[in-house]
Amino acid sequence: MIFPSASSRPLLGSLLLGLALTIVLAGCEGDFRPRAVGEEGRIVVVMDSSHWTGAPGEAFQKNVTPWVETLPVAERHFKIRHLELSERTYDRVQALKNVVIAAALSDSTNETAFLRRRLSDEAEQTILDGQIAVVSKPNLWRRSQRVYYVAAATPQALAQAFQERGPEVRRTFTEATLQRIERDMYEEGRRGAVEDSLMRRHGFTINLQATFQIAADTTTASEGFVWLRRLLAETRREFFVYYADDVSPDQITREWIYAKRDSLTRQHLRGNVTGFVQIDYRRALNTEQITFLDRYGFETRGLWYMATPVKGDEEEFRPVGGGGPFVNFTFYDQATDRVYMLDGSIFAPDFDKLNFVRHMEVMARTFRTAEEVRSTEDRRVASE
Repeated sequence: MIFPSASSRPLLGSLLLGLALTIVLAGCEGDFRPRAVGEEGRIVVVMDSSHWTGAPGEAFQKNVTPWVETLPVAERHFKIRHLELSERTYDRVQALKNVVIAAALSDSTNETAFLRRRLSDEAEQTILDGQIAVVSKPNLWRRSQRVYYVAAATPQALAQAFQERGPEVRRTFTEATLQRIERDMYEEGRRGAVEDSLMRRHGFTINLQATFQIAADTTTASEGFVWLRRLLAETRREFFVYYADDVSPDQITREWIYAKRDSLTRQHLRGNVTGFVQIDYRRALNTEQITFLDRYGFETRGLWYMATPVKGDEEEFRPVGGGGPFVNFTFYDQATDRVYMLDGSIFAPDFDKLNFVRHMEVMARTFRTAEEVRSTEDRRVASE
């Protein structure tokens, strides 16, 4: 699809022909191509060096791969590798997971020639007249791949394309990344018996990797709490699910989420010798309203640390070592009239953290209730 710039008129439908999407769904019957390769969480940007070191490259980094501050040390939303297009690099680019090929059509670079060959004459002229093109090409050369073509008339217009469409491009790459991570996480098997027991006992379940263990499983008349852990030699992942039957959705606020999380972790996520898990309010803490799995809710990202009260003051805390990032999804499930909190946290002191956080997000996205499973099964039977 060609996207008009803010000041330009929409394109005629006939101009879309040269930029039609080539969609070959990963896993489709008959698609035996290999999967894309490369480091997860990296985008390869194919762009002339003069543009990469100028305004287009700066706009790309600011809008497609901004810094994530809710980590112990800030990381870019995606790592970046820049390449120029050549006979030597073309084959390599075709094999990679996340690729952006960008050019100004007024130039005579290899990237410009590559994109021009994929445009109709009408589309090329329309871009030269001031429109921008941002084209998603899923699974273009391999399965599990996401490629973007980005074209504009001038380097300044190319920078504008990333300013206008960068967040959308980032969301697309993020979704493709989460889908690949989910496939990789569970391909070695799941803890089906534990998943089934969660469904029977609590009316919900999530997908569990084989190495996850239940650390706590408690219920009262109106609440439930399940704490799941994955302990490896160098990393630790904690995931808990809390639910309450007596909380109205209009009670869910940032303050309620923070207070409830701190209350739960102080009770359940405690150190071996001293201390408990606490939100680190000294650092970046972001909460925004979202729709989570078609439910009204909030997403919170921040940092935790092990804390203990200062002697003589139960309201003031001091750190006692350890910490890391967390992601939290709190939402209202209308079908069960419950408020749920799904929370994943990481301890991985010697590693980059963002992809670990994405693993927790993938776990949360597998959440489903008994009511959902029944409804899905009823629809399946009705359609047969």
